[in-house]
Amino acid sequence: MTTEERYRAILRNHLPSEAVDWVYGYLDCYKVHFHITRERQSKLGDYRWIQPQHNYHEISVNGDLSPQMFLWVFLHEAAHLETHLKHPSARPHGHEWQSEYALLLRQAIGFFPADTQEDIILYTSRIPLSRTLGRRIEEHLRGDSSLALHLDDLPAGSLFCLKRKPDMLFRSVVRRRTRWLCTDVGTGRSYTVSGSAEVEMKKNFAN
Repeated sequence: MTTEERYRAILRNHLPSEAVDWVYGYLDCYKVHFHITRERQSKLGDYRWIQPQHNYHEISVNGDLSPQMFLWVFLHEAAHLETHLKHPSARPHGHEWQSEYALLLRQAIGFFPADTQEDIILYTSRIPLSRTLGRRIEEHLRGDSSLALHLDDLPAGSLFCLKRKPDMLFRSVVRRRTRWLCTDVGTGRSYTVSGSAEVEMKKNFAN
């Protein structure tokens, strides 16, 4: 088996089968160092741009995602790559990034389930992108219940546990773009948590 065949075989384990050639071609075109990681609580994917000490594009995606959600996150990170090349001084999730993400989603729409394509067309039809519609699409791609509670649903100052890490208790402090600054109640350490993270709200006790 050649290196390319092994690479494609790995991608087939994580992507919708019809998306493998498209994603492989994209990675090969930009010579991206692509990593499939174990579950990360703080993020689903990551992009690192070319720097003097890091002379290649690098994308990582969590390997525990459904194939459709894996593709959704990959395109999110690929949009960061496109934005960095075309608009290097743009904000991480500003209008430039949103436009690139919308373009990639439209290019790859046929790789998503038919019952989400109408929502994706609507989602990509205007900038700024709708956070509510984006979350609805993500919940569908993950097979989550529409009743799932996310950090963005809670007011600042709420006590909560991450659904995937129920043994740690956090308090939300302030929202910063797409993430929240939070405090670990047990240790006092600060963390940033995605607003789309699934959470379980805890009763607030007076300090």
